[in-house]
Amino acid sequence: MVTEVAKGTGYATAFKVVTVLNTLAVLAQAVTAGQLMSGGAASLHGTGAGVVHALGLVQLIAAVLLWRPGRGAGWPALAGLAVLLLGFVQSAMGGSGTLAVHVPLGMALFGLSVWLLVWSWRR
Repeated sequence: MVTEVAKGTGYATAFKVVTVLNTLAVLAQAVTAGQLMSGGAASLHGTGAGVVHALGLVQLIAAVLLWRPGRGAGWPALAGLAVLLLGFVQSAMGGSGTLAVHVPLGMALFGLSVWLLVWSWRR
């Protein structure tokens, strides 16, 4: 099976590590958003957005490496692209004050991140 080849590679390990980091960063965004709603500073939430963007890009790269040279599944690369793009849409919606879109997108981003995390560790 093709995914068995990718299982023992360094690409799989890199994908696992970056997926953990990205999921933690998205979770931290939820925490800082809650603090923001109760009067906290916006700077930590804004900085966290940059971290989510950077880790989303690294996660996408790791997923592509897992797929192409690592001979793993290709769908995590598409999911990684969705995480990256959702992160940018999130920032645009949050910056424009459209919370009716920002909050559900945040939940979708967190759900997708957790899904990738669980998949990467169950293989």
